[in-house]
Amino acid sequence: MLKIYNTLTKKKERFEPIEPGKVKIYVCGPTVYDASHIGHARSVVVFDVIARYLSATGYEVVYVRNFTDIDDKIINRANELDIDTKELSERYIQEFYEDMGALKVRQATHEPKATDYIAQIIDLIRLLLEKGHAYEAGADVFYAVESFNDYGKLSGRRLEDMQAGARVAVDENKRNPFDFVLWKGAKPGEPMWNSPWGKGRPGWHIECSAMSAFFLGHHLDIHGGGKDLIFPHHENEIAQSEGAFGERFVNVWVHNGFVKIDQEKMSKSLGNFLMIKDILKQYHPEAVRLFLLSNHYRSPIDFTEQAMIEAETGLEKIYAFLERITQSAGPDTEGRNQQEQGELWEHFCETMDDDFNTARAMGLVFDTLRQLNRIMDEGTDATNGKKRARLESVRADLKRVGLVLGIGTEAPSYFFEQKKAKTLEREAIDKALVERLITERVQARQQKNWAWADQIRGELAAMNIVLEDRPEGTVWKAK
Repeated sequence: MLKIYNTLTKKKERFEPIEPGKVKIYVCGPTVYDASHIGHARSVVVFDVIARYLSATGYEVVYVRNFTDIDDKIINRANELDIDTKELSERYIQEFYEDMGALKVRQATHEPKATDYIAQIIDLIRLLLEKGHAYEAGADVFYAVESFNDYGKLSGRRLEDMQAGARVAVDENKRNPFDFVLWKGAKPGEPMWNSPWGKGRPGWHIECSAMSAFFLGHHLDIHGGGKDLIFPHHENEIAQSEGAFGERFVNVWVHNGFVKIDQEKMSKSLGNFLMIKDILKQYHPEAVRLFLLSNHYRSPIDFTEQAMIEAETGLEKIYAFLERITQSAGPDTEGRNQQEQGELWEHFCETMDDDFNTARAMGLVFDTLRQLNRIMDEGTDATNGKKRARLESVRADLKRVGLVLGIGTEAPSYFFEQKKAKTLEREAIDKALVERLITERVQARQQKNWAWADQIRGELAAMNIVLEDRPEGTVWKAK
């Protein structure tokens, strides 16, 4: 039984889809004025895993993640670079796809751009005006927050309390300082579209209400994003959508926690924004995913060098197990155990059903690997009968788990070859030299010259090369 923490009710609730067997999810995507950073990656990976898990457990998932491609930040950045906003936004949409593709994020069912839905945005604003939730002020159209009795229900903020301590910029066109813009009148040099209120462009909040309604209807199962979007963005979406359509907008609100950098909040003033493309130059994409999933999605997570070393080590353990299980239980036969779900998958689903607890799920995976490695350590008898069947069952389950988490999806041989190549390049080591030293060490061992063999092992260890002596010969891996 799946339970999800609902930001609206501040508690875990049993998940019951609006339509049996189907789930409609909307997640706020990036404002594309710059490259994606690790904070963006956390949100995208978290909801990628949530969508994957729901699909893996039998739901038909319609997942929408948008691009905000018109906004003050985009206009300002385009002006700085002396290019138009479309060129800028398309550049960073492409970079987003490259970064997220490298992180093995699956594309959403629909990935709309705000500027492609201006007509739907205008229709929604017109409806809000008709229902008395909006008003024209000069060339702008504002949402009247006092017209919506439940304003503040998501964030827990009361409008009267906010008004009492208001420190918002004064705008004489607004009836209330917390009224927010739905349509901005045109300014010289800015992109603009025709509307019943004159030329202009949409405000930020209205975009998501219009696009979610277009793709998913007026009532959604799940709406998500980072915690920073709870107020005002998601609060304003509720006011717009429920004000316009007169029905509940979202059943379950899901918000992920922030990423810190060495215990500091990411901020431009500190200069600690870590871009995904830079992180991926140093770490394997699946190690980044493993790191991002190592804490519960609602908790903050701290990006440190040590945390990434641990993630890389954990990832290598997964691939080492997959490689070893092939040697112990034989190659994975296509289709073997595809219909059978074993103990690991069952326990994995139990942890994921508890508010998508990937941290506990990863702990379960590593506990299972330790147990199975001990079985394989017992020798050839460990691969007979029931033990062999268990190894095969765990391998099949590990593949299922990997497809949900996006981890362990490569062939182990490919993973280790790539790791070798990266280490050799990073350490400027000649592969031929490594192979020659290993050959010399084999000769030393055959001659029982253990001191010489140990000396060579030490030389290789200094190069971050780890040796593993197996019955079939010595293999080497890179740290």
